[in-house]
Amino acid sequence: MNKWPRGRWAWGAALGVAALLVLTVMDLGQHYEVQLGAVLALAMARALALGLAWLRPRAALLVSLVTTAVTAAVTTPVSSSEPWPWGTTAAFGHSFVVAIAGARGLGRREQVGWWVATQAVGVVAVELAPDRGSWRGLITMAVLSAVAVVVGDLIHTRGQTNRRLAEQETITKAERAERERLQERARIARELHDVVAHHLSVVVVRADSAPHRLADVPENVRVEFTEIANAARVSLTEMRRVLRLLREPVEQPPMGELGPQPGLAELADLVESTRRAGADVRLIGEVPTGFDETAELTAYRVVQEALSNAVRHAPHAAVQVSVKHAGNELEVTVQNAPPPGSPTPPPGSPTPAPGSGHGLTGMRERVALVEGTVSAAPTPEGGYLVQAIIPVGQEVASGDHGHGG
Repeated sequence: MNKWPRGRWAWGAALGVAALLVLTVMDLGQHYEVQLGAVLALAMARALALGLAWLRPRAALLVSLVTTAVTAAVTTPVSSSEPWPWGTTAAFGHSFVVAIAGARGLGRREQVGWWVATQAVGVVAVELAPDRGSWRGLITMAVLSAVAVVVGDLIHTRGQTNRRLAEQETITKAERAERERLQERARIARELHDVVAHHLSVVVVRADSAPHRLADVPENVRVEFTEIANAARVSLTEMRRVLRLLREPVEQPPMGELGPQPGLAELADLVESTRRAGADVRLIGEVPTGFDETAELTAYRVVQEALSNAVRHAPHAAVQVSVKHAGNELEVTVQNAPPPGSPTPPPGSPTPAPGSGHGLTGMRERVALVEGTVSAAPTPEGGYLVQAIIPVGQEVASGDHGHGG
């Protein structure tokens, strides 16, 4: 992208343009026979070419070459030792323009074309006025401009490489995040498999045993029970096939080794085990239980992940866990105080942006599965708050009863 440099480079570019203007005036005024007005005009044209190099590289090269041709036409060296048609400031000024134009994205063929045009200007000038200059000065200019072409191309190539690396890094991060998200979804699906499989197994057992448990069951009802049991068995088989697709063979346990999934009844044990590991964790209030197994598993995993994050990122900080049942929702809250010894944010200071790590991604995926919401953000005091709202239906057990810690 062609634009004026920024920051310190902007001041450097402006200083370079100003320096070229002053040096050109001094060079032409001292070493060549030319009127003062022409000196000023040629110096400004030379500086303009260098300034345009960042904005319009091709226009800058054209202005620089035209300025050199006009300079050669209106100036006469004061002695045979002075370079002509390429004066000292003209040679270095044009070489800088060539290098900047190459760095700004001119293709290699185009750069070579401008290099040839540069030499052509010098050759034509010496052919028309051989008494003013020599071929030796043209060789110097050829070498300087060739170096400028190489330097400009190297800078441009390096910039392209850096941009590609940055783009590849961005793509890699996005792919890694997507892979982690899919892996988390697969892990959630494996856990929910046990919950659904349990219910289907109950359906099979009850359908198979119903004709024996119930008296005087008509034959058509027996057939219906048998078909229900068979349909449930087919569903179990299909679920196992889906689970095999989700399972990573190396990392995950074989079929049948997934144990019972935890629920809110095990939350007190989770808090206690975290406390035994050295964390200052408190379970606030009673924990309601007796809800749908998927909702309880979701709530348990949210607390588990939030506690893991708190212990990892805020060691020895006090953590409070609470689960409340209101209406048709479970409100799960895990809040940790700032770690001991951490500075307290001053009043009115901006709150850091919430995190977006793999653990939070798993929470969001899990809670979204049951059509709930989750929020995670730093608190103004320097701690961290995780809050999830999980929809639940009517309890499948009577009343709310809980476990405290």
